[in-house]
Amino acid sequence: MTLDQLTGPPVALGAAGPDTGLIPPHGGTLVDRVLVGEARAEALARAAELPKVVLNARAMSDLELLAVGAFSPLQGFMRQADYQRVIHEMRLATGLVWTLPITLAVRREEAEHPREGSRVVLITPREELLGVLHLEEKYPYDKLEEARLVYGTDDLAHPGVAYLMGRGDVLLGGQVELINRPPLAGFEDCRLDPAATRALFRERRWRTVVGFQTRNPIHRSHEYIQKCALELIDGLLIHPLVGKTKLDDVPSEVRLRCYSELIHHYFPASRVVLAVFPGAMRYAGPREATFHALVRKNYGCTHFIVGRDAAGVGQYYAPYAAHDLLRSFRRDELGIEPLFFMESFFCRRCDAVVSTRTCPHGDADRVALSGTRVRELLRRGAPLPPEFTRPEVAAVLAEWAQEI
Repeated sequence: MTLDQLTGPPVALGAAGPDTGLIPPHGGTLVDRVLVGEARAEALARAAELPKVVLNARAMSDLELLAVGAFSPLQGFMRQADYQRVIHEMRLATGLVWTLPITLAVRREEAEHPREGSRVVLITPREELLGVLHLEEKYPYDKLEEARLVYGTDDLAHPGVAYLMGRGDVLLGGQVELINRPPLAGFEDCRLDPAATRALFRERRWRTVVGFQTRNPIHRSHEYIQKCALELIDGLLIHPLVGKTKLDDVPSEVRLRCYSELIHHYFPASRVVLAVFPGAMRYAGPREATFHALVRKNYGCTHFIVGRDAAGVGQYYAPYAAHDLLRSFRRDELGIEPLFFMESFFCRRCDAVVSTRTCPHGDADRVALSGTRVRELLRRGAPLPPEFTRPEVAAVLAEWAQEI
C-alpha cells in the first residue's frame, strides 16, 4: 500500500476533524496546517515580499510536526502564555497536559524587523521555502530557567542544555502553515503522518495500538518488551525518531535497516507498522517521555511503552523518573495508557531475556542490554553477541561499523 492510498487526496487547510473509531487526538481534533491548492499557490506568490527566518534542523522538524498534527493541539510555535505554563506546570494555558516547549528562537536583531500581526516566511539554511509563520507575539525568555525546569540541570554537558544555550534570545510565537516539507531523504516509504497511521490502523481493524519510541537499534531487551506488549495489544507501531540526535548515535538510515530486518525475521508482519518520526531528540528525560506518549496518541496509539531511563542521557535522570512523572497525571488527562517496563536483561541461567520481576538469579548470570553498550562494542570493533541482538541486526551494524 502506498502513502497516497493511505492518506487519500489532499485536503484543505484545517479540514481534519474528530477521528471516529480511534482514540481522539490530544485536545480532540487533529490539527492540519498543510497548505494545498489555491491557498498554497497564494502563499507561494506572496513569499518573495515577506521577511524571512532561517530554521535549523530541529525547527524544521518542529514545523512539519506542527503542521501535520503530530503536536496537536498546537497550531504553531508557542506564545508566551503557553510557554510559561508549560515550563512551570507542564500544561498549556488551557490546562491541557503538555510537557515540552515548542518554540522558535531568533537573534535579537532578527526579531526587530517583523511586526506582530505580520507574516514571516520560514526557510531552510539553503533558502528553500518551507512555510509561513503568522507572527502573533515576540517575547524574551530566560534560558537558565528553561534549562533548570525542563532538563533539571544547567550543565552544558547535557546536549539539550547545550542546544538551548546556543539559541537566539527572542521567541516568535504564532500559527504556522506548511508549504513544502523539509527533506527526509531515504525515509519516504515510512514517512506516515498521523492521518496516515490512523487510516492504516482503521484498515487493519486495530482497536488498541502500542507505540514504541526509539533512537537506538532495537536490541533483545527492546524486542522482549515489544512482544510482551503484543500479547495484550492488537498492533505495534515501531516509531523510530529520525530527526536531529547526538553525534554519537547510530545514523537513522542504519537503524531503519535494523528495524526492517528484525520485523521481517521475528515479528508477525500483520501486527506491526514501521513508520519514522521526523522529530528531534531533546534528551529531556521524564518530560520528553511524557511528550513522546502524547505525540503517539496523535498518531492513533492507545498505549505507549515506557522503559528504563526513557528519553534520558548520561546520569541526569533517575532510572524510572519517567514512570513517576507519567503516573502523576490522571489517566483521563493523558488519554493514552503507558505500559511500564522495568529493566530487562539476558539471564544465562534462564537462557532468555527477562526482568527482575520474572528472574530469580543474581548479577553474575545477567548480561545487561543497552544501546550505550551496543555502541561501545561497535566502536571497539567487537562482535555483538546473540544475547545482545539478533544476528541479522548484528550484521547490519557490523557492516556500518566497518565503514566509519
